[in-house]
Amino acid sequence: MTVLASALDTGGPDYADARAAMLDKLAALDAEHAKALAGGGEKYTARHRKRGKMLARERIELLVDPDSPFLELSPLAAWGSDYTVGASLITGIGVIEGVECLITANDPTVRGGASNPWTLKKALRANEIAYANRLPVVSLVESGGADLPSQKEIFIPGGALFRDLTRLSAAGIPTIAVVFGNSTAGGAYVPGMSDHAVMIKERSKVFLGGPPLVKMATGEESDDESLGGAEMHARTSGLADHYAVDEADALRQARRIVARLNHRKAHPDPDPAFVEPPKYDEEELLGIVPGDLKTPFDPREVIARIVDGSDFDEFKPLYGPSLVTGWASLHGYPVGILANARGVLFGPESQKAAQFIQLANQRDVPLVFLHNTTGYMVGKEYEQSGIIKHGAMMINAVSNSKVPHLSVLMGASYGAGHYGMCGRAYDPRFLFAWPSAKSAVMGPQQLAGVLSIVARASAAAKGQPYDDEADAGLRALVEAQIESESLPMFLSGRLYDDGVVDPRDTRTVLGLCLSAIHTAPVEGARGGFGVFRM
Repeated sequence: MTVLASALDTGGPDYADARAAMLDKLAALDAEHAKALAGGGEKYTARHRKRGKMLARERIELLVDPDSPFLELSPLAAWGSDYTVGASLITGIGVIEGVECLITANDPTVRGGASNPWTLKKALRANEIAYANRLPVVSLVESGGADLPSQKEIFIPGGALFRDLTRLSAAGIPTIAVVFGNSTAGGAYVPGMSDHAVMIKERSKVFLGGPPLVKMATGEESDDESLGGAEMHARTSGLADHYAVDEADALRQARRIVARLNHRKAHPDPDPAFVEPPKYDEEELLGIVPGDLKTPFDPREVIARIVDGSDFDEFKPLYGPSLVTGWASLHGYPVGILANARGVLFGPESQKAAQFIQLANQRDVPLVFLHNTTGYMVGKEYEQSGIIKHGAMMINAVSNSKVPHLSVLMGASYGAGHYGMCGRAYDPRFLFAWPSAKSAVMGPQQLAGVLSIVARASAAAKGQPYDDEADAGLRALVEAQIESESLPMFLSGRLYDDGVVDPRDTRTVLGLCLSAIHTAPVEGARGGFGVFRM
């Protein structure tokens, strides 16, 4: 074993300051997560309970295996928008009858579970995860359909939800819908396009048009039960495959459906008995990232606290030292790790990364990217030495790599460095952020400074005087805007990541993701890369 040695001074002031800053950020994060947990608030929660119904999270809890983990995804969706945090939908990965499944659940306490633009984005991301990792999809449905005032942003892209269900089924990935209440208009196609549909006596209401719309369109008088009730669909239309007497019975039947899927993982799970925990305390992860991201930190201190046995075999340790690369295992799964050490990526780091990514593809080993980068180095010396082609080489390798990628934003993740380290646009299987992370096209000061230089040059070219006082005000305004837009809650609200996580949970979260990933075959690219400019 090659156990990493730690130089972290947990008794020093730097550690104490970093830990305090992280705890402050975690407290703010907890407050935002609480908003998602609250759903529509006390009034609508009480009304929902009065109707004898479970809350969405209670349904999930009964659905998954007892004492098994549920990895919630995108809990901050819609943060900073006009819509409720969480976007009236819960998504995540849970274990049902020993099978890892992608679970979605409408939250009917938020505008009756109606879908807004962020609900749609969140649902599409969940389907993407299910497809890539071959996870059965269980939809817990109770929604009045589209949030009509925002229909212009939902109608056209919303059709992809139904397309996804059919593509999942065509790929042999099971889909199951359990209908707890309304599933109307376009929402009727969720049970209609799922492989299995469970409906509940006197609860489920599935129809393209409810009684008022039918009356308006055809003049026909009807009621909910005869038009779209569970018994009608079980006895007459055949849309319901299973008829449940209540919510608990519906969840029981859903569990039995999963148990009979004969859905097997492509790779056996590692034996936990042979998985050694890290040598160092995960609690210490709170004090590694400085409050000021301009201060560098050694990512090996993070690696030592998340990989099995703190055992890490570094690749090219003396070459391209601003990027740490190497091999480890995490909860028994082999991984290759790329971690930024000094923020800036130079030519050697880029070439090293490209070679390492190719090796991981040769070995069918998933890759974990730990971000703390300000991007690729700029300046005459570096341009002349070929930083563009070297950066392009790294991005080429990331773009065409076929092994699963997992990204964690620990600190900065700016510019093309975000791309080279497999940011959201490069389709990582999962991407999470720490509360300390920041991501944007560049840092706030740099961006504001560039705008100032351009404006000053423009004024000079026109022979006009330059207003330095106005410039200072503009720079302050731009810096504040970019700072707010680079924070993890803002980015998570727009689904640029799959969630903001407590650093202490990083090993657990990555382990759950790796387990889900290995439901599908893990196969690397054998060639198939673009032209590498040498």
